[in-house]
Amino acid sequence: MSAIWLLKTEPDTFSIDDLRACPDGTSGWDGVRNYQARNRLRDEMCKGDTVLIYHSSCPQPAIVGEACVVSDPYPDPSQFDADSAGFDSRSSHDNPRWYQVDIRYVCSYAQPLLLKKLRQDEEFTHMELVLRPRLSVQKVAESEFQRIQQLCQPEDTSP
Repeated sequence: MSAIWLLKTEPDTFSIDDLRACPDGTSGWDGVRNYQARNRLRDEMCKGDTVLIYHSSCPQPAIVGEACVVSDPYPDPSQFDADSAGFDSRSSHDNPRWYQVDIRYVCSYAQPLLLKKLRQDEEFTHMELVLRPRLSVQKVAESEFQRIQQLCQPEDTSP
């Protein structure tokens, strides 16, 4: 069975609309620079997994839509590019530190699930987003995902 993940992004850097606008609605999910998030992405995330896209560091943080993982994890190329914000001089091609996956847009939610509303729903009491909101790669329980889908109607399913 595939896993369900929540990936956090700042919408002014890379939003769900930016993902949707990519060729085939697909983009590498790069720039993860936290070891716990990296370990989850590298060691646990698999092609076929479901992804919830969460907009953070904005006026109304919210789960805004869905994507799916369409590649196995692979070294994040930005860690090797000295001109990239993701450059890591301690990384090498023989021993990469950071990984990414490719994700594909699935849908946007007509009713994004605001963080403040999520915190008010008892179904989400133990959700990582409520308990550990800073982590950028989070696991989502099947029951939490089902409740999110009840609350948020998909708006569009085409890139």
